[in-house]
Amino acid sequence: MRDNSEMDLMLRGYGLTTAKILYHYPDHPHLLQSFVWQDYDIAPKFPVLIRFIEFWKTKLDGPLHSVTYTHQRLVAPNEWRKVDGEFLVH
Repeated sequence: MRDNSEMDLMLRGYGLTTAKILYHYPDHPHLLQSFVWQDYDIAPKFPVLIRFIEFWKTKLDGPLHSVTYTHQRLVAPNEWRKVDGEFLVH
């Protein structure tokens, strides 16, 4: 996904997804630590977020407690228009 520019991703339907992850501290399981994750993803299936959560579960030590997320499409294809010229006013 990093081969595409942010504008290309937004025009293809990606939006900015932010997740707040609470996890149990590995050395002290009774303590919770927070982690904020942010990336471009597609709602409602969120494949990028789910891939990150699967990575967390398999590779990292802190077991997940909860994940809360929000998603916002920044640009929709119908909001984009091509501009052929520019007028500069001094």
